[in-house]
Amino acid sequence: MKIKKVLNNNVVVSTNELNQEVVVMGRGLAFQKKAGDTINHEKVEKTFVLENHAISAKLSKLLQDIPTQYLNISAKILEYAKSQLPYSLDEYLYIALTDHISFAISRHKQGIDLKNPLLWEIRKYYKQEFEVALKALQIIKEDTGVALGEDEAAAIALHLVNSQLSGENMSSAVQITEMVNTILNIVKYHFKMELDEGSVNYERFLTHLRYFAIRFIQKEKLEETMEPFFIEQIRRKYPDAYACTEKIAVYLEHDFNWSLTNDEKVYLTVHIHRVTNRNKTIK
Repeated sequence: MKIKKVLNNNVVVSTNELNQEVVVMGRGLAFQKKAGDTINHEKVEKTFVLENHAISAKLSKLLQDIPTQYLNISAKILEYAKSQLPYSLDEYLYIALTDHISFAISRHKQGIDLKNPLLWEIRKYYKQEFEVALKALQIIKEDTGVALGEDEAAAIALHLVNSQLSGENMSSAVQITEMVNTILNIVKYHFKMELDEGSVNYERFLTHLRYFAIRFIQKEKLEETMEPFFIEQIRRKYPDAYACTEKIAVYLEHDFNWSLTNDEKVYLTVHIHRVTNRNKTIK
């Protein structure tokens, strides 16, 4: 491989045999090198394939101010995350996570440890992501000696959640968390009960709400496919759950200007009935 662009003494942009743009890392890899020079393969430690050219440009700018060590840490974290999470991770996460880790460590060294107001919700609603984030804190400590708290784990978990949206805007992940939390509270208050968070039906409902919220962020709606007769049957069979769904619909209309389709109302109603019907086993 030949050097396409030098980012710093340890990182270059190149092209692999599949003509994909790659970021190549290695100690002293680019020392006294320039574009067009051949890469010394013995010095290559890590290679990242970047299909999005814009990400390469952002990585270049980021590494002007941030030690390469943090990109290496991000790579370790993402390698672990990919082995634990059931969805693919967006390329931009390399950038976002590297930037976040650098800033978090810098703040910590200055004695500034920020509290994450969504810590409780993130730990509760995004269990897999939070477990990965706790492992991330362990990797950071092993590589830098800096011990960050669970508030930073919550922030890293949100980056993982946000990666499903293939975007850079962390506010989307925050909005998803707040929407899920509010809908669950509407269900609890409507039925005047605490939900069994250890049940399979609760996990199913939580998963449905997460993807439900993601569809909103991505401006996707379920198509109207159900017959009016079937919708009416669901409404009559589960009147309390359907009434709760109508409250959720009012909340979404008022706060997000989002009108639920009948199909979405049916799915919500069935999930709400399952999660609130403790005395029966519903498959």
